Amino acid sequence: MGTPRIVVLTGVTRGLGRAMLKELVAAGHAVAGCGRNAGHIETLRREYPAPHRFASVDVSDDVQVSNWAVHILNIVGIPDLLINNAAVVNTNSPLWEIQASEFDGLTSVNINGVANVIRHFVPAMVKVNRGVIVNFSSGWGRSTSAGVAAYCATKWVIEGLTKALAQDLPKGMAAVPLNPGIIDTDMLRTSFGNAAGTYESPERWAVRAVRKILALILSSVQVETNNPWPCGQAAQP
Repeated sequence: MGTPRIVVLTGVTRGLGRAMLKELVAAGHAVAGCGRNAGHIETLRREYPAPHRFASVDVSDDVQVSNWAVHILNIVGIPDLLINNAAVVNTNSPLWEIQASEFDGLTSVNINGVANVIRHFVPAMVKVNRGVIVNFSSGWGRSTSAGVAAYCATKWVIEGLTKALAQDLPKGMAAVPLNPGIIDTDMLRTSFGNAAGTYESPERWAVRAVRKILALILSSVQVETNNPWPCGQAAQP
């Protein structure tokens, strides 16, 4: 099972986040997770008691993230692994039909939210010169399709942000943009409809993905920041 680690995970209440949570806990690691749905957070608190911690946090709100980070760093400790998974997708429409409020909502969560979490957790990790940051990207952060220009824009930003972040980090730490592949989530169904059901479930994906993610901190493998390092199919969302 290996040494128990502290994992911070955003977007923990559903989809890939919920599936990763199950695997991380099963592997013996302490998870500090957040999500926006307070009811789902309460469910997780009952299902996964201490040492795990869950909070209702909107990652696009820097003050909320700051308060959450202070609490986790004081109560749980400095994370060995920080997973920025929280994201939203736009309604499937041409860019000019996306309202400003929807576009702003995407950038607030998918870009600002990642930056907010990094801003408030990574300094503590740098201080001890330890840890890996995994920012979830997408095949649509490395390619494009009609109807998802807004989402593509945010994930292309995550690719560049993460690679530049890796250059800021001291030796011994790493930042990786992770393309999970095509997974049957609510977000995928927004774009693919019922066809999303033909792809792998989050639960099956997480068994393989969590093992690979943990390998970044549980082994001495050197991470090449320019390596796409896919956990799933490399060319799709």
